[in-house]
Amino acid sequence: MKMPLPIPHRNRQPLNRGQVWIRALRLHFVLPSVLPGVLGAAVAWSQGYAVRFPDFILTLAGVAVNHLGLNMIDDVFDYRHNIDLKKSHEKNPFTGGSGVLTDGLLTAREMQAAAALCFAATILSGLFLTYRRGWTVLFLGLFGMASSVFYTMPPIKFGYRGFGELGLLINFGPVIVMGAYFVQAGRLAWEPLLISLVLGLMMWSMIVINEIPDYDADREGGKNNLVVLLGRDVAVALYTGGLLLAYLIPPLGIGLGIFTPLTLLIWLSLPWAWRSLNILIRHRHDPLRLAPANLAMIKVHTLTGLALIAAYLLP
Repeated sequence: MKMPLPIPHRNRQPLNRGQVWIRALRLHFVLPSVLPGVLGAAVAWSQGYAVRFPDFILTLAGVAVNHLGLNMIDDVFDYRHNIDLKKSHEKNPFTGGSGVLTDGLLTAREMQAAAALCFAATILSGLFLTYRRGWTVLFLGLFGMASSVFYTMPPIKFGYRGFGELGLLINFGPVIVMGAYFVQAGRLAWEPLLISLVLGLMMWSMIVINEIPDYDADREGGKNNLVVLLGRDVAVALYTGGLLLAYLIPPLGIGLGIFTPLTLLIWLSLPWAWRSLNILIRHRHDPLRLAPANLAMIKVHTLTGLALIAAYLLP
């Protein structure tokens, strides 16, 4: 089945200022931050800790605005490194940034200022939670925010050096889950760490499949992520490996007596994972035809996160 041709840019309705900023924020990519935060609190609640709702809401707000800052600062520095220069109607809608800079809807200075405001809000929420719950919150928060800032910002820009995928696995899994868990429980534990790897590995697979359509642009711009360094074919294996490990962690934890059997609910997302993999194998060299696979992976991550949260709340 052929993908429909993109609508020519001149036929599109102009966006108002609010719509432009909504597009710049890329809100559809923020849920992968919120779900680990909810999961960490759910694990603490399942272990008998009373939920501190003000701290819970502030934790989610902190990770969400940090992610918004990451989205925008990533756009700015990719644009300045001559990456993501395609117009929005010319590329896969799930990859390559928001397109507001290449379409001339915002300036890099405006987006950088908005990102700075997001990171300032993250710092304020982290300092307050540190005051409320302890220094562990500060350590995890600083690590997470530094990872967001230096993902593409020079001189570190670790996303350009083959470490971006691992950084996202760690931050969108263990860092957020353990931080949210600590805010509620006041301690660290093995169960939230192990279950956090499921969402971390799902994020690994999501970023890999999102990088595949940008292979040519990233390579030309010197963004040496794992897909550029190892090639599209190896990237398919990296994507598949992340999914397999994520789906195998719950039965491992159940066998060790750590997890509830309800964590197997994540297997409900397998049909979308299979669909995504099939499309990826067939169309890994065609960015536009790969879009349904990117969308399916977003659904896999969302369903997995919701299933894990349910697994800890239902008992």
